[in-house]
Amino acid sequence: MSDAVVKRQFLEVESGQLHLRAAGAASAKPAIACLHLMPKSGRVFARLLPELAQDRLALAPDYPGYGESDPYKGGVKPSIPRYAGSMLEVIDHFGLERLSLVGHHTGAMVAAEIALRRPALVDKLVCISAPIFTEAEAADMQRTYAAVPLDEAGTRFRAMWERVLSHRMPGVSLAMAAESFAENLRGGERYEEGHQAAFAHSRAYAEALAKIEQPVLVINVGDDLFEHSKRADGLMRNGRRVDYPEWSHGFLDASPKEAAKAMLDFLDA
Repeated sequence: MSDAVVKRQFLEVESGQLHLRAAGAASAKPAIACLHLMPKSGRVFARLLPELAQDRLALAPDYPGYGESDPYKGGVKPSIPRYAGSMLEVIDHFGLERLSLVGHHTGAMVAAEIALRRPALVDKLVCISAPIFTEAEAADMQRTYAAVPLDEAGTRFRAMWERVLSHRMPGVSLAMAAESFAENLRGGERYEEGHQAAFAHSRAYAEALAKIEQPVLVINVGDDLFEHSKRADGLMRNGRRVDYPEWSHGFLDASPKEAAKAMLDFLDA
């Protein structure tokens, strides 16, 4: 493992205090910003960051309302464009003029939005899965991932735990699964807002993939989006998909060195 140390810090942004993890230091190579899936946080990249940061800066922010970041104020409804704006505040804070983006599930949507908004900024994109849904699938997902009301039977928490364990790959320990489960709880009563924002953005994401000119790598892992991600092939103008059916939920914890190599081989090519 790299000897890069992951450090945590807070930034003052429009939404309040925003928490992030950072490793490595700025260099001639583009920095890497890692954008998490829902309803998690930058913690999902905690074991990956040292591997990515051996010769560059690597960042993993928490979106507003997730991890340790303050939620949007005044009843502002989260959206993928809004998350992208918050992440650009982080990027601008570090004065980055060129960087690559690694987006996991929802993070892939945020990464694509950033690439469209600031094309001169983004060097390459890595999408861990490509969340491309039909309108019917997106509507079904919105129902499936609606917030579960709290009750004394713990129905919400049983459902969360079952989802954490679904598609769990070999090598992901119960302790790692528990870490992932704990991140779900940090969203409080807003925990499903990010999922809802993502499903509402599905068509826009597919359209973005068709417009992005930067090189794109879709790392298609064997999780619940394995088949959906194959749809990216007919959309990307400068991208390719590589299937990793042996990887699934938790692979960044169980196989960070291997995951980093797959990303860096593409980013450094």
